[in-house]
Amino acid sequence: MRMTVRAGLATVAATAVAVLGSAGPAAAHIEVSPDRATPGGYARVALQVPDESDSASTVQLDVALPADQPIASVRVMAVPGWTVSTGTTKLATPIKTDDGDEVTTAVTKITWTATSADTGIKPGRFEEFVIWLGPLPNAGKLVLKAVQTYSDGTVVRWIDEPVEGQPEPEHPAPVLTLARQEPVGAQPVPDRTAFYLALLALLLGLAGTVLGVLAFTRSRGLGRFRR
Repeated sequence: MRMTVRAGLATVAATAVAVLGSAGPAAAHIEVSPDRATPGGYARVALQVPDESDSASTVQLDVALPADQPIASVRVMAVPGWTVSTGTTKLATPIKTDDGDEVTTAVTKITWTATSADTGIKPGRFEEFVIWLGPLPNAGKLVLKAVQTYSDGTVVRWIDEPVEGQPEPEHPAPVLTLARQEPVGAQPVPDRTAFYLALLALLLGLAGTVLGVLAFTRSRGLGRFRR
């Protein structure tokens, strides 16, 4: 009977892993948070940069802003232990601000550099680099290509643009999706039907195992009584 119980519990445990384990974390990439903003508006976004090395620290981060989608105002939050510099590009067509002023140059590159290896991003940790920018382009997305440099000289280029319907590239570029935000009351409710059906199947499997064990125990008891 003990073997039957153990087998049943093992089946239930395996089912639970299959149902609940599918929500495990994905591989660590440079990501932008939040990943959505309103076109034509202003946004405060944070680039979340993990250190994926076993022994080296991240000591530099370069981020490119698309020159064909110039942004009039770009401000960078200070990060303790890091310096920051920006590169600009002269615009062929000046940008007009909300005040009617013309902007003839736009920031197209931001570079953060650790002041020493001790202030870099250590293995197994991450850092956030915050940017405030706008007005955002009236486009579907803003691709922020990034280059990560490690203290041992390793360079990882997060510049591959994800394509919808295609497998995720090995080094995807951070993408800020630009779309009109739905009112809070109009947010669609996530469809969790599949999850609840799987959970119901798990509970039914557990109930079946318990009933089977009880039936087996009862049948053995009756057999002994008849003898």
